[in-house]
Amino acid sequence: MTRDGHVRLLPLHVANKIAAGEVVERPASVLKELLENALDAGATRIEVAVSAGGRKLVSVRDNGCGMTREDALLSLERQATSKIRDVDDIERIDTLGFRGEAIPSIAAVSRFTLVTRPSDAEEGTRLVVNAGTLAEVTSCGAPPGTRVEVRDLFCNVPARRKFLRAYATEEAHIRNTLAVHALAHPAVAMSLAVDGREIWRFAADASLEDRIRELYGPEFPESLIPVDWHEGNSRLSIRGYIERPDHQNAFRREQHIFVNGRPATAAVISYALKDAYPNRPGDARPTTILFIDLPPDQVDVNVHPAKREVRFRNPSEVRTAISNAIASAFRPVPPVQSFTPSNPGTPAPDPHPQTTPASVEIPAESAGLPVDSAFQMPIQPTLPPREATAGEEHGATAEDGRVELGQSSRIETASGPWRWFEFLAQSSTGLLFLETDAGIVAIHPQAALERIVYERLLDDANAASQPLLIPETVKLTPLESVKISSFMDVLSAQGFQVESFGDNVWKIDAVPQSLGSTAAGEALAAIAHDIAETGAKRGGARWREELVAKSAARAVAGGISRYTPEAARRLVEQLAACRMPYICPRGKPVMIFKSNRELSKNFGRD
Repeated sequence: MTRDGHVRLLPLHVANKIAAGEVVERPASVLKELLENALDAGATRIEVAVSAGGRKLVSVRDNGCGMTREDALLSLERQATSKIRDVDDIERIDTLGFRGEAIPSIAAVSRFTLVTRPSDAEEGTRLVVNAGTLAEVTSCGAPPGTRVEVRDLFCNVPARRKFLRAYATEEAHIRNTLAVHALAHPAVAMSLAVDGREIWRFAADASLEDRIRELYGPEFPESLIPVDWHEGNSRLSIRGYIERPDHQNAFRREQHIFVNGRPATAAVISYALKDAYPNRPGDARPTTILFIDLPPDQVDVNVHPAKREVRFRNPSEVRTAISNAIASAFRPVPPVQSFTPSNPGTPAPDPHPQTTPASVEIPAESAGLPVDSAFQMPIQPTLPPREATAGEEHGATAEDGRVELGQSSRIETASGPWRWFEFLAQSSTGLLFLETDAGIVAIHPQAALERIVYERLLDDANAASQPLLIPETVKLTPLESVKISSFMDVLSAQGFQVESFGDNVWKIDAVPQSLGSTAAGEALAAIAHDIAETGAKRGGARWREELVAKSAARAVAGGISRYTPEAARRLVEQLAACRMPYICPRGKPVMIFKSNRELSKNFGRD
């Protein structure tokens, strides 16, 4: 490489290759550009075919408006587009694509064929471009619409071709790209064929809910709440779906944001979702499929080369709108009052009566309070029994769930961070409080359970499987399916029996005994999600086993639960036997310790 300090114009073929790098990262980005062109052309049916993960072929056929010969030739020129006319149009883009470099950039790094015909023309046009060089222009018979075939991607840029991943990985990215556009345009029929076999066929004129069912299974919409918000004279509206806060599957994460129909996001959207949605264990993100529509001049789509991010003219307005939309979706509908008392003087019965605990009356004069009625207090504090979940061996539940005041329950431990402990209580936030030989300890039970299950899964002696009475199935994303396929040996060694059921659905026949009666589908979804998020890793020899164990343990831990005294003691005993009881597998503290000396010092008694 020479560096003589002189400025010179690049040859056209070099400039085209550089421009291609802005929009053509992999086969899926080629598909994205072609899908956007088809949708902007008014297509109601789009057929996609790929081969070898898109390396050998990416084909998109649509029934849109098509192009004349002149327009087809112009589409190969840089900065040629049918979607903007002057600089002011850039401020009010209302189409999915508008850059002129997409088609010439793709054609510059592939063997490119375009066949197109307008509906009012008698014949079509066929263009062939080989690595940026126009090789053929002919008339041909063709149905109305456009067909683009991109073969041998990066055929003239071997350095770029080396960076492509395995066929299965590139295919997964292609599926994700088509799935996102299928969600954004449920009225458009779409299909996908991979290596000659049809994988997907989505019906035309579908509703958003129908398209969600087609992509993620018939039960998936049941976990969602509809969002439909438009306030007053505001030109901003928000619609779609968001996950119910009480939904238990905290690891099935589908987050799709569409701004004026374009798959995109912005920092303000992420902040608004985090602020408006209730906190969840592990800061889990809610499943979100939201469409944000506002005037084109209120959003700038030209801030990212691949148009993945947008910028709003009034971000605070968008943030407030998202918060209001989610709050409105969560607001319960008032029940219809149908009860009419027979006696107008008799109050209507409470439809949800509360059980009053046993109580004693403390006279007001004894309490020193000038009140008219007695003060009610429970005789004994109660802890409701905790329902057993996966991986927990908390022992029998106390008959009435009560903590007997003054009853000694000190437990000696042979090993662990204390010589003995005594369970004191569980707070309303779920923390367990202990007295130990050295001081007071607060334990986060979910973090403790994660640590217990994690170490058991990594212990070869506990790798036995527990068959499920009824096998469970779980639907993963295409990328998750590809990634988890490479972990089959690890899953099997740790006690999972999993097999592909086709179309990204996986069947679970058995789980490790350490997981107990956990929802197997939730555990596998958590594992698949983390594998896809983590990607390739270099580190310790057991990083794959540790990743599976960490994900499964997090799925088992669940949310806040109430523990009976016996269950709490059993959990603490199991934690004390762990090799590293102080932190959970994710590095967060399991317990907080306050020594007797420190407590005395805080009270000024040292």
